[in-house]
Amino acid sequence: MEQSLRKLRKALDDRKISSKELTEEYLKKIETENSRINAYVNICSEEALSGASSADERMSRGETGPLTGIPMAVKDNICTKDIITTCCSNILKNYNPVYDATAVKRLYLAGSFTLGKTNMDEFAMGQTTENSIFGSTRNPVNTDYCAGGSSGGSAAAVAAGLAPFALGSDTGGSVRQPAAFCGVTGFKPSYGAVSRYGLIAYASSMDQIGVLAQSADDCAIVFNEMLGNDEKDMTSVRPGSAEYGRLASGMKECFSAVNAEDAAVSLPAGGNGKLRIGIPEELFDDANPECAAAVLSAVKEFEKAGAATVPVKTDRLKNALYAYYIIACAEASSNLGRYDGIRYGRRVLGTDIGDTVIKTRNAGFSGEVKKRIMLGTFALSHGYYDMYYKKACDLRSRIRAGFNELFDSVDLVITPTVTRTAFKSGEAAALSTAAYAEDRLLVPANLAGLPSLSVPVGKDKAGLPIGMMITGKGFADGLVLSAGRFYQEGGRL
Repeated sequence: MEQSLRKLRKALDDRKISSKELTEEYLKKIETENSRINAYVNICSEEALSGASSADERMSRGETGPLTGIPMAVKDNICTKDIITTCCSNILKNYNPVYDATAVKRLYLAGSFTLGKTNMDEFAMGQTTENSIFGSTRNPVNTDYCAGGSSGGSAAAVAAGLAPFALGSDTGGSVRQPAAFCGVTGFKPSYGAVSRYGLIAYASSMDQIGVLAQSADDCAIVFNEMLGNDEKDMTSVRPGSAEYGRLASGMKECFSAVNAEDAAVSLPAGGNGKLRIGIPEELFDDANPECAAAVLSAVKEFEKAGAATVPVKTDRLKNALYAYYIIACAEASSNLGRYDGIRYGRRVLGTDIGDTVIKTRNAGFSGEVKKRIMLGTFALSHGYYDMYYKKACDLRSRIRAGFNELFDSVDLVITPTVTRTAFKSGEAAALSTAAYAEDRLLVPANLAGLPSLSVPVGKDKAGLPIGMMITGKGFADGLVLSAGRFYQEGGRL
């Protein structure tokens, strides 16, 4: 079951298996395995089998694309028409969207369909997928550990072979961190490369739909079907713009890197014809020794193929974590204000409108969500706006400028994805706010809107996966994915 999308495509095209048979295999495995890890919160058997039958009909007419007949899992904060989408929150417990998110719609047009909705931290606010009304998602590698968050259900589904690929969202590492913890590949595209229409907002200036799959090649195939302008999302890349051109040409180069079926992928070329990889040594010092050593060992595979590694300084990133949490919480305070029992979400009646709002929000949101809303409201309040929110935005501008300078001298930056391996169940809650510091390697890419990929690079002594993060310049998504593909296919698996 844990086959690449290319192998599944070939099996379907060669009529070795039908889409319906493939889907039945996944549904059977979900039925037996999901109770162990709790990756899915809504299993859509009827919809999946209907989608598979439609895909088989399309294939019988010769209408075959990269994803025709291949099912997917979708994070529970991405809208799916007539399929309950709750953000794993009581406030949206019975929300039934009347439309599909643009990313989902494009994948449906490409021939895919939904196996079900995956577990997540409520409103994508968390690092463990333990903050969900449906209970915790456990790590398939070792169920004593968490799957990461907030897209932990999607990562666990792929890692356990319960889906060939899954959609997640990444606001501050929520695709890449669980990918690293579960030993799969996770890709966060450039901000604007994929439409956010239909993604229930957490922090709108950083939210991005991403992909979790077995490999960078699989991520590239899925991303290629989702990318592009959407008139429903004014932040999506504009046709004819330089960014749109870079995105399209980069993806073309990404796929042309494969010389033949099952052939090794060539090392991607950098700006001067030779790939230059920035190594921020101070960020490696932040990681535990096993994670740092595994990633540095992986970097040697690029060096052996002719890439140049360059020590770089990332001083401007040292306060990125503080800027991220102020901006993200401020935007969450604004975005979640609509769930008041009057306009959107469940309603708990009070004695008057004010009392109804208070009771609704108290009953609808968990402690973690309330904490972030209150922090964001405080940062935006009179007398504190300039002190906190405005300073965080200024710091964000300096971080972006720092990355622009950095990418004048290198093509990619490689670091550990996270400073550690997976949290033990309950560990992050015990650490309280100290656990937020574990996001420090992840959030800079969100603040700057950069493409970033996590690929597995071995395991620690406890057998837990370690992730390597490859980050590129804005809209250099193809180069980032090509580098990941090289490591996994041309370098070593």
